[in-house]
Amino acid sequence: MTLELSIEDYLIARIKTLGGTAKKVTYKGCRGAPDRLVILPGGRIVFVELKRPKGGRLSEGQRVEIRLLSGLGAEVHVLRTREEVDDVFGLDEKIQV
Repeated sequence: MTLELSIEDYLIARIKTLGGTAKKVTYKGCRGAPDRLVILPGGRIVFVELKRPKGGRLSEGQRVEIRLLSGLGAEVHVLRTREEVDDVFGLDEKIQV
């Protein structure tokens, strides 16, 4: 079974190969923050919520926050696999993490 942490480690490694950063996000006193804020060269900013491939569900707070951010025009993705990470960030070459 693939764990959410392994997808998160993969995301961080892939973003580094693009020259970007994937910052951990927390909201003080509030739940629902996306897991990572990805910042790439050229100014692309992406909120990423990571879930395990099978059984990983969004909480109501996460759904509300995703709708809010998306409604404001932010790029937001829920990613469950390494392939989804590669697809969202336009990566073709696979790496071992």
